[in-house]
Amino acid sequence: MLSLEVAFVSGLAVLAAGIFLGRLMANQSFKGKTFIETLFLLPLVLPPTVTGFLLIVIFGRNSPAGQWVEWVFHQSVMFTWWAAVIASAVVAFPLMYQSAKTGFEAIDEEITGAAKVDGANSRQLFLFISIPLALKAIITGAILSFARALGEFGATLMFAGNIPGKTQTAPTAIYIALDSGNMQLAWLLVASMIGISFLMLLAVSRIRG
Repeated sequence: MLSLEVAFVSGLAVLAAGIFLGRLMANQSFKGKTFIETLFLLPLVLPPTVTGFLLIVIFGRNSPAGQWVEWVFHQSVMFTWWAAVIASAVVAFPLMYQSAKTGFEAIDEEITGAAKVDGANSRQLFLFISIPLALKAIITGAILSFARALGEFGATLMFAGNIPGKTQTAPTAIYIALDSGNMQLAWLLVASMIGISFLMLLAVSRIRG
């Protein structure tokens, strides 16, 4: 299913970015931090159509980023599979970031301090101390962000379009099926999405418990 592919790839990107930025921002205090974190979390509360509009502005053919992408890849990123990945990643990132940051902030500083005394460098602290201790929060964030990416509709429809076999994800397919009166397909897709989402939320509950 195309939706699973898009959610998986965007989930990997969000996982890496969320861990990196969550660790970078955890237990830090500097001027402008609140503003930066507000930008990180903004897609969580913005209407999906606003997010889609901003992605079109940023990656459109008249923008520097859009022109660069077209120069490198000889095509616009809009209405491609990668557009669906980008849209899903943008809306899912806040969940991963917040969860990872919370996990890193919960680590006892005495533990990291003892590791430093024993001679651990920054990379070793990150890989063998921070990641294992924040693993539950990281896994929780990964599952929730994957679920959010899987269910993304508005921004994806605006930025990636609804091209069957190319950019048509399950949420857009449900919309088209309902609009065309194909209730059997709509119910099949809805049941699949509910089942997958239920299992992921169940997994999160077990991890937290």
